[in-house]
Amino acid sequence: MAEILLLPFGSAGDVFPFIWLGRHLMARGHRVTMITACLFEEQARKAGLNFIPLGEKDEFEAMIRDPRIWKLGHGTKVVFEFAAKSVEPYLAAIESCGRVDLMLAPVTAFAARLAHEKHDTPLITVHLQPAVFLSVHETPLLHPAMRLLRRMPVWFKRVLFSLPNPVDLFALPKVRRICQEHGVKPPKSLWREWWDSPDGVLALFPEWFAKPQPDWPANLLQWTFPLEDLATEQALKPELQTFLAPGERPVVFTPGSANVQASRFFAVAAEAVRRIGCRAVFVTREPKQVPPNLPASILTVDYAPFSTLLKHASAFVHHGGIGTMSQGLAAAVPQLIMAMAHDQPDNADRLERLGAGIGLSVRQFTPVRVARELKRLMDEMSFRQSAAKCAAQLAESGDVNRLLRWIEERVNPAQTMS
Repeated sequence: MAEILLLPFGSAGDVFPFIWLGRHLMARGHRVTMITACLFEEQARKAGLNFIPLGEKDEFEAMIRDPRIWKLGHGTKVVFEFAAKSVEPYLAAIESCGRVDLMLAPVTAFAARLAHEKHDTPLITVHLQPAVFLSVHETPLLHPAMRLLRRMPVWFKRVLFSLPNPVDLFALPKVRRICQEHGVKPPKSLWREWWDSPDGVLALFPEWFAKPQPDWPANLLQWTFPLEDLATEQALKPELQTFLAPGERPVVFTPGSANVQASRFFAVAAEAVRRIGCRAVFVTREPKQVPPNLPASILTVDYAPFSTLLKHASAFVHHGGIGTMSQGLAAAVPQLIMAMAHDQPDNADRLERLGAGIGLSVRQFTPVRVARELKRLMDEMSFRQSAAKCAAQLAESGDVNRLLRWIEERVNPAQTMS
């Protein structure tokens, strides 16, 4: 039995895949502890994981309530600054665990790499979305201007990517100082030196969604979407089940679990629904973002597992987070994405290339445009056929034991555990 730490960083879409990993690792007999924002303690413990809360709830809330978090460029700065600020409490929590045989963490959990360097603890970097691979061959769409960059020759992109990266501008100075305090040689660049662990890199998205590129890490295992949404622990609420039972399939709208600045999103959604005369379900952790006095054809809920809810949906409208989008693909539901920042524009672009949905910018997300695109998604058979093809591919996922054996090899490379 190995002592394994899971160190997710971010919102539910960032944490739930690690809960999925934790469930499977525990089933193999390992002791698994999760360290992340205290907001996720209940979900982690319900799944059977040991849990160490990180920081105060107010700290995470302050980050997601920062108006810059959902703006192109600005959101990246907020996330990396918060990630750098979290290094010391993360490291203290890691070291409080005593002997650790393996850590799994995203690139933003810089303390994991610091612990790897300081204590020689094996580390697997977990990438949840292809946008983190800044490839010169298939360049992710992190900003609309990068459509032009994609057409540039490889040599030009290599030169451009050699320039200072945002992660180094926003997080490196603080991380370097903390490294020095702990007697660890600081990296000259987080992106070039700490982005991918030398012990192993795990990409949790399928090859048909993002094909491996020549400049991706050689020590990488690419798997598929985890599709964890805690459906095992939480059924649909009775009022939602009652709403879904009769009538036509509703359109499901969500701006993301961490989005507490979505009043405009729901105002546009309500008007678009009125224009096309369909039913809708609004999912938001803060119902006060929803317009008052909505008709009976619209129901608002604070949470619903999408793997269950989307079986009843005619279309799915959301922010483009990778976890949310993968649930839509698994449910074979056509999707409309309002991409704001981070990996969302790239996810929307990949969805469009698959033919399973449509991506809009924040500016394009208006009642007229949303109503028009929803009608297309519901009326044009090609979208549903493409979504069904994606769902079929997801259903053909490989034997998860192969993934778990690969992870276990990082615990003890000299011996593969059965």
